[in-house]
Amino acid sequence: MKKLLTYFSVLFLFVFTGSSFAQLAQDSWGFGFGFTYPRTINANYVRDEANFGGHLSIQRNFSEHVGLRLKANYLSLKGKVGATEVTSSAITGLFDLMYYFVPCEPVSPYLTVGAGFGYTMVDQIAGITNSTADGNLDYQIQFGLGAEWKIGQDWRLKTELQYNQYSNSFFEGVSGVSAPSALGAPEDAYMVFDLGLLYYFGKGENSKYCQLYDGIKLDEMPDPVDYERIENLVKKYIPREVVKEVVVEKPVAAKTTDWVLVGVNFDFGSARLKQEAYPVLFHATQVLLQNPDMKVEVAGYTDNIGSEKANQALSEKRAKAVYDYLVARGVAKDRLTFKGYGEADPIGDNKTADGRAMNRRIEFKNR
Repeated sequence: MKKLLTYFSVLFLFVFTGSSFAQLAQDSWGFGFGFTYPRTINANYVRDEANFGGHLSIQRNFSEHVGLRLKANYLSLKGKVGATEVTSSAITGLFDLMYYFVPCEPVSPYLTVGAGFGYTMVDQIAGITNSTADGNLDYQIQFGLGAEWKIGQDWRLKTELQYNQYSNSFFEGVSGVSAPSALGAPEDAYMVFDLGLLYYFGKGENSKYCQLYDGIKLDEMPDPVDYERIENLVKKYIPREVVKEVVVEKPVAAKTTDWVLVGVNFDFGSARLKQEAYPVLFHATQVLLQNPDMKVEVAGYTDNIGSEKANQALSEKRAKAVYDYLVARGVAKDRLTFKGYGEADPIGDNKTADGRAMNRRIEFKNR
């Protein structure tokens, strides 16, 4: 068993070291496999020893939170009933409902509830009364807790603890139980611990829910907004006098009103400055340096896609990114503050892609 675990660990490191993470999909199929350690709870074993098993599973996730799984297990348990060595082998099939609590996190805990059937065979039971060497096919119910750990583009490491309640008390070949189960039933119960891998395939579109979760960046899906396009959008969505203030080439006078930094816009879900933002920020830096009495608040904004909480945090990150740039270029910290306004005060139509691009912006507010 130790050799198998060592081999599994080496294979795991060889295959997955250096892999990049993938964007979670709205829906997907998954295939799982791995090791299982079973342990009886209230059977008549004096002790369990040398238990082992394995599992295969296929699951369908219908959303980020909910999925269905068909899981097959092979279990082998050894122990003593009185002075007699007993080996129980079981093949089980379970149909589980799964619920993921925080599907967008690198570690995603989940709950399972299910039911199915188990076929149990018992060996080495000579001399035990009320025992049976024939296989028993019975139904069982289970519930459990587990977690998926992101380890690669389409792979997850899976750990899971399950409680299984049988519909009979012949799991070890002897009628009756040593004590009622956790559910108060007079039938055998056992627990299993799973350690395995889960491979996601047949994935649908990228999850919008997880793209918006806590301001996750979408560098692989940039919103193609170039500088010329931004100027056209400004003329469409911003009053004319604001355009005149911002796009003039050599402003030297201090601004007396709030002003939008045209060109300082962001990709969806990102707080990273884009290439076209740097000329505008350089220009803004010169205005501030040439007017040492001028104090401004750097205000960050978002579009209206996503939750208010996530957008508020994202707008603060955007404002902080511009604040850090200005400080690094020599603007005194006591002349600057930064604040996020979330999706408030849109200057563009959030129903259109162009309008949302304009709303992902930075403004300077005079203090």
